[in-house]
Amino acid sequence: MIKKSIAIIGLKGLPAFGGAASVGENIIGELKDQYDFTVYSISSHTNLKSGYYNGYKQIVFKKIPFKRLNTLYYYLISTFHALLFGKYDLIHLHHRDAAFIIIILKLRYKVIITTHGSFSVTPKWEKYKWFFQINEKYFVKQADIITSVSLEEKRRYKDLTNLDVIYIPNGIKVYNNLDKLVFIQYQPYLFFGAGRIIRSKGLHIVLKALKNLNYKSYLLVAGDIEQTQDYKKEILKLSEGINVIFLGLIKDKDELLSIIKNAHLFIFPSNMEAMSMMLLEGASVKTPIICSDIIANKDIFNDDEVLFFQTDNFVDLSQKIKYAENNYNEMIKKAEKAYERLIKFYNWKEISKKYSILYNKLIEID
Repeated sequence: MIKKSIAIIGLKGLPAFGGAASVGENIIGELKDQYDFTVYSISSHTNLKSGYYNGYKQIVFKKIPFKRLNTLYYYLISTFHALLFGKYDLIHLHHRDAAFIIIILKLRYKVIITTHGSFSVTPKWEKYKWFFQINEKYFVKQADIITSVSLEEKRRYKDLTNLDVIYIPNGIKVYNNLDKLVFIQYQPYLFFGAGRIIRSKGLHIVLKALKNLNYKSYLLVAGDIEQTQDYKKEILKLSEGINVIFLGLIKDKDELLSIIKNAHLFIFPSNMEAMSMMLLEGASVKTPIICSDIIANKDIFNDDEVLFFQTDNFVDLSQKIKYAENNYNEMIKKAEKAYERLIKFYNWKEISKKYSILYNKLIEID
């Protein structure tokens, strides 16, 4: 039986190191025996060349030197390549930012779009907020099927645009062989991680909380701190007098999960998320979690499974860290319950089946 062909636009590059790319990578991993996947990518987000990898084809375009136009260029060149040279049964688009290309893609293809953070804009892109709002209001609805990884996005699309969006959560793989103890010289340590360390991820809140506590142990920080130079300077200033180890962006999943697993506490202070893969990864290795009380986090876990603190409130975070240290057995029990929820509701094997049903629905229409 000939497999149906699906093109993926919006992941920007594989292998993934977080976010939507990680979501797409896991969907492909689970469904590559059923479909022929082609992933459109750009060299700013992958070190690989065009070719076949792990059961899928990747087409990699060369990045342009204008950083703020690079993503726009990627969306457009991917679109025209798919129209002129592609032979696909379906296009799966990721991100509302790319919704403007749907009307072009639909000249030839059925389109499913998955949103990963609608109705929010980081300070870096604030002056282009109008563009994202146009995508949300006018272009997303042009897709044949709309899915979201966030319950809150599903609610807001219904309230603000009267769109019925299908909620399909992110998932997680449970990795084995992570028992190798890393960074033993820093034990016990707290952990903070993000693919891109920007203000909305809240590292400055963690540092202020640790200063407030006069914390003497270590904080290990994983992620790219070079995203915003002003924020980098602020972080380095706040780090003075605290035992902070900056690990950089860790692309090796086993290494990252091993570091999280061996952490005393995983601090997740983000004030803006759709459905965080990093939060799920923390729960997957049974590390006790303290996280912000944004609705995106509360849609995933409850008070029996994680310890919430008031978003952007470093004083409250410092109090919660102190509470967690003094009641560590309780935190271990929370971590076990978070893991149980993860296995039951957020595993990729079952989640990928939901995407497969939607793929087949659209393909059969043709």
